Amino acid sequence: MSDLYVSWSEYHQTIEQLAIQVYESHWEFNQIVCIAKGGLRVGDILSRIFEQPLAILSASSYGGKNYQTRGELAISEHLSMTTHDLGEKVLLVDDLVDSGNSLQGSINWLQQHYSQTIQDLRTAVLWCKPSSVIIPDYYVYYLESNPWIHQPFENYEKMTITDLVEDAKFMENKR
Repeated sequence: MSDLYVSWSEYHQTIEQLAIQVYESHWEFNQIVCIAKGGLRVGDILSRIFEQPLAILSASSYGGKNYQTRGELAISEHLSMTTHDLGEKVLLVDDLVDSGNSLQGSINWLQQHYSQTIQDLRTAVLWCKPSSVIIPDYYVYYLESNPWIHQPFENYEKMTITDLVEDAKFMENKR
C-alpha cells in the first residue's frame, strides 16, 4: 500500500469529474449537504457548478498527530444552511470514504432529523476505498490498494499560526 499524493490541480480536476458523473446520471437534486471538514471544498464547488444551496454537517472521526488516527465519530447537533428548509432531493458529499463510518453516520443523522423532508438522498465522494462499510452512489476513484491519501491542504494541519507568521516574515525579508 503506497501513499497517494494529490496536487491542487488534481484535486480540482477530480471534483470536476465527480460533477460530470452526477450530471450524466440525469438525477436532479435541489440541495447539497457536505460533511465538514473534508467535504467542504467538494460541496462548495459542486454547489457553485450546479447552482444549488449548500448545507454543512460537521463530523469528525480522525484526530491525533497529523489527523491520521481514527476515533469515535462525532456529528454536530445542527445542520448549518442559509435556506429556510432542506431540499427534498439531497446530494450528500464528502471527500472520501475510508471506513465509511462518517458517510453512514451522516446518512443516519439526516434520516433521523429530516425524514419528513428528504424524499431522495444520494451520496458522492472523490475516493472510495474497499474498507468502507458503504459504497457511495457516485465516486471518481475506487482505490483497491487502500492508500493513505495526502490531500493538498494537508500542510495546514501541520502548521501553526507562528509558523505562518515566521514564513511570511521570511518571504517579506527576501524581497
